[in-house]
Amino acid sequence: MDALTALRLQLEWGADEALADAPLDRTAMDGTAMDGALPVESAPSQEPPLRQLSRPAPVVAILPEPSLVARARAAAEAAPTLEALVAALAAFDGCALAHTASRLVFTDGNPTAALMLVGDCPGDEEDRTGKPFVGPAGRLLDRMFASIGLDRSHFLATNLIPWRPPGGRPPTEAEIAICLPFLQRHVALVAPRRLVLLGSLATRAMLGGTPPLSRARGRWHEVAVPGLDRPVLALPMAHPLGLLKAPRGKRDAWMDLLRLRQALDSHANVIETRVV
Repeated sequence: MDALTALRLQLEWGADEALADAPLDRTAMDGTAMDGALPVESAPSQEPPLRQLSRPAPVVAILPEPSLVARARAAAEAAPTLEALVAALAAFDGCALAHTASRLVFTDGNPTAALMLVGDCPGDEEDRTGKPFVGPAGRLLDRMFASIGLDRSHFLATNLIPWRPPGGRPPTEAEIAICLPFLQRHVALVAPRRLVLLGSLATRAMLGGTPPLSRARGRWHEVAVPGLDRPVLALPMAHPLGLLKAPRGKRDAWMDLLRLRQALDSHANVIETRVV
């Protein structure tokens, strides 16, 4: 295996960050601390090691710095157009995800459509292409919406998080809080008549944290968006990636698609291209 193939394999496994100047040969370690490694404290003699291993680690909540959220909100609100919003995201240095992702993933589809889709965060293929909903999950999304007569010319697709988290891990609460103002500004600039929230993160962020996706799906919710003078109706649904992992959810997803189609048929102008 040559060096390039080995590097590509590590990227596919999610090892996309270097935490030391050189790799550690753990097979050669004799228990002593190596250069660049943190020393390991010995266990107290009066407590058996097994008892220590069974003790749960404390849970530490990572909260966003209010100043970073305020900076994100100010940068987002200052953008008068989608082009300016992309530039504001690219210039924003308050989210560490921007430094580890390959590309900014902003949007795909019809920017003048009255239907907008919001997913959770980019995956590996989205990170490589810079477009949301590509790869297996994107192909499933296209088939799902084709089943009710819609394609990407009928909607605009984006994500709550515009950068792929390292290794595909879930975004932290701090990262969600920092990225949310940019998404809200995105929705305000597009001014869609209907939103589809694909995934638990997008649903929780746009609906204010409650209820969970399992109880939120199946009905329309009014979402207040800063910059809009009226609420937007939003329909939570399972993310296509989640449906690939848990196919039993496809029955509920089909019911949600029918509910969306019914709403579009009762307000035919919802899927028409708006005049801008």
